[in-house]
Amino acid sequence: MGFCVAREAALAKTEGNSPSLVLDLYDQWRAMQKNRQWRFTPPTHVLLAFDQALNEYEAEGGVVGRGGRYRANCDLLVSGMREMGFKTLLPDTLQAPIIITFHMPTNPEFDFDAFYDGLKNQGYVIYPGKLTVADSFRMGCIGRLDQQHMQAALEAVKRMLKQFGIDRITSPD
Repeated sequence: MGFCVAREAALAKTEGNSPSLVLDLYDQWRAMQKNRQWRFTPPTHVLLAFDQALNEYEAEGGVVGRGGRYRANCDLLVSGMREMGFKTLLPDTLQAPIIITFHMPTNPEFDFDAFYDGLKNQGYVIYPGKLTVADSFRMGCIGRLDQQHMQAALEAVKRMLKQFGIDRITSPD
């Protein structure tokens, strides 16, 4: 399912330009104007899931409610990781509460592959960093996650550090 926001005059100029029958936005628009129907069988499961997602979003309080949960998750994750010595790539003033990038630890005992696999085995998947500015990894704060999930993720990180024999992470300055 996709969305298109366009001026009708601009959309009208696309008539006959689509190389694909199923992706012909002009013809789909005309069909909706004519009989309010999709030209092909609609993806009903996708539409129902989208409707449910909108209901949950509204029930949570929209941008303010969901954004507040994401911010609380981010704050807990960042403070907990910093307590262990991890350093965020971005300063707090620039950090959005979506995905947090942490500098890769410089402790010689730290093995990222083992860290990644160990967290995954505990039910937590992180993102290996692919930045050119710093060796890093990322952790997410969004989705159906709450404070309990963030705290449990922090405990999983602590278990991995203990396995490595690391009391406190050292990060690049």
